[in-house]
Amino acid sequence: FAKELSEINNSCSSNPEILKKKNMSNKKTVEENLISLIAKIGEKITIGKTKTIENPNSINFTYKHSVIKDNVSKLGVIVCLETSENNEQINSFGKQLSMHIAASNPLALEANEINKEIIEKEQNLIAEELKNSGKSEEIANKISLGKLNKFKEENSLLTQNWVMEPKKKVKEVISEINVSNLKIKEFSRIKIGE
Repeated sequence: FAKELSEINNSCSSNPEILKKKNMSNKKTVEENLISLIAKIGEKITIGKTKTIENPNSINFTYKHSVIKDNVSKLGVIVCLETSENNEQINSFGKQLSMHIAASNPLALEANEINKEIIEKEQNLIAEELKNSGKSEEIANKISLGKLNKFKEENSLLTQNWVMEPKKKVKEVISEINVSNLKIKEFSRIKIGE
């Protein structure tokens, strides 16, 4: 079911409304098959986060962690690299980058792309932490700004420490590859239950 669902999902560019109405190999819709599966197993099953990445002049790389069967895993990553070249160095980097994303769980490509609600939540946590610290408001504000900047750096893919060589940032590794116009277009990390 999951493998066929994945293929159908890509054919409708991850649009959940279209996906539910698509027919599966047994001539029933995805929604009808989902209801049948719930009745058979007795567990609540939902189609969660889905993502189809299609960009011209780019290559998609995937990583599957805790593979259950064939093309089904508990954690999956897809990353899209825009490049005019396709060689072993790009393929190796793409594979390593997808593993890095699986391990590091970045929230966005760059700090300014992190969801504002997440930033506000982090600001509130930091403010609460500093509230009873006994520090002056001016010093508390500086500490708060520093902690928030560190949070953004650690959760933005380009400024994360590279898992394979932690003394380097991801953006430094990209520049060292020395391929003109190589850039990360987008990525998605999907974990069962999220």
